[in-house]
Amino acid sequence: MDARSEQENGGLYFKKSVRDHSPLFATFGIAAVGLTRIFFRSHILYDLDSVNFALGMARFDPAAHQPHPPGYFLYVCLARLVTRLLPEPNTALVAISIAASCGAAWMIYLLTREWFDARAARMSLVLFLFSPLCWFHGIVALTYIVEAFFSGLIGYLCWRVYAGKTGFAIPAAIAFGLAAGFRPSTALFLGPLWLFSLCRVRGARRWLAVLTAGAVMLLWFVPMVEAAGGVRQYWGALGHLWSTVPGRRTVFASPWLAVARIATICWIFVLCFGSASALVFRPSPDGPFRPADRARFLGFWIVPGLLFFAFIFLSYINSGYLLVLSPPVFAILAARLYGFATSRRNRWWPRMAIAAGIAANCGLFGFAPLYCSYRSVRDFERTLTAITQDFRAHLNPKTTLIVGFDSHFLGYRHAGYYLPEFATVQYPEVGYSDGKRVFMMHGRDTQVVRAFSVDGFERFVFFPLPVGGEYGAYVNEVRAKLPKDSIATMTVGRWKVLTGQAWVLPLLFPSTAKGATDEPLQGGRN
Repeated sequence: MDARSEQENGGLYFKKSVRDHSPLFATFGIAAVGLTRIFFRSHILYDLDSVNFALGMARFDPAAHQPHPPGYFLYVCLARLVTRLLPEPNTALVAISIAASCGAAWMIYLLTREWFDARAARMSLVLFLFSPLCWFHGIVALTYIVEAFFSGLIGYLCWRVYAGKTGFAIPAAIAFGLAAGFRPSTALFLGPLWLFSLCRVRGARRWLAVLTAGAVMLLWFVPMVEAAGGVRQYWGALGHLWSTVPGRRTVFASPWLAVARIATICWIFVLCFGSASALVFRPSPDGPFRPADRARFLGFWIVPGLLFFAFIFLSYINSGYLLVLSPPVFAILAARLYGFATSRRNRWWPRMAIAAGIAANCGLFGFAPLYCSYRSVRDFERTLTAITQDFRAHLNPKTTLIVGFDSHFLGYRHAGYYLPEFATVQYPEVGYSDGKRVFMMHGRDTQVVRAFSVDGFERFVFFPLPVGGEYGAYVNEVRAKLPKDSIATMTVGRWKVLTGQAWVLPLLFPSTAKGATDEPLQGGRN
């Protein structure tokens, strides 16, 4: 397959006229992405955030974490539309993840073809198809693969603008404005790249692109703020979440966090690319344009996000954050993989190595004892189903209060969502500027209250956390704060759970558990 080039319109790259002798490969590759995600899809809301999104589909209220701030307004709106075809919330959210996976694969294919050639682009589909982390996020109800799609879309359009095709400036602005409505963090991470690409646009078109992006953002931001109860309510909820979670975990709190996060970033890189991570040590082919231009563009794409994750906030459980930076890395590794596959006269050995790498990636996704494996998804679904069945069969929702923890798995969110007939309260109380409050759920709706009544409840039970040393240590810390004989162990079906009489609740919730409830703050609103 011969390649010839010609300079185009004063741009920085050369238009390729490489003939692709397998034009259906991209279609089959994207279809394979969709089918593998459909086959392995999750059937229960997997993560705490997944439950938040499902709750937000019924009633949008970031102050009550329906969903959690910053709200993901367009994502929730799209999910509501999808429920007209797929009524079950988890199914609708997973369908979005599957569609976004196919879209991300397509964008990565186009980007790789622009940067290198059609052969490397086909290899990018193979890499994405068997990426353990992308595979996982394509089967669960989370927004990270959606952000990866928008990253690929924005990156591809911005590259065309940067390369001299300024007609793509308006589509890039529209994509940028929409992406921020799905995940506002996208604007933070990709804003520098978008602005950098606009440096190649001259005259009124540059300002028209800026105005277009602003207008698109206003079209979703205004109704979002109105649905959230007003600007003050929205920013108050966002500020409270920031101050209680990410704001306390920056390098300013502990310089050693940067070292730990850099190690975490390297580990997530392996989770994303699996065996293909070894290709980082191979040189990249130049492609049909100046390497320095691609490197400069790549820096504006990747460096802002890496700085944020290294110095501001990142945790392993949020490994999907890094997917926003993955599309250009897929393109580069795909070119290196194609170079490796064709670097020897005897191509059997490279082909065997690639096949072994694919098998290793499949094993990592399928069987690894990790948060982002298919095995963990299925184990979680079996456990949650069994717990809810036994609680429903052996406990009386009229006299039993469920106390759950703020956990990504088997926390109060899963208890409240899958046992809606029970009242569920989150431990511990949450500190606000005007005092303590507590999150309560009943009937799949959340209220943030200053006080709740223990009258009518005979006992409470702790919703069982996952088995593990860290979870067990936390439960022991909670027990240590209570009188010795106030907590007992009881058997509920197949589970041993901690329980106590209702009089113990004010010891667990000293500021909010009362003999008679105050007026609740509807949806957490003042």
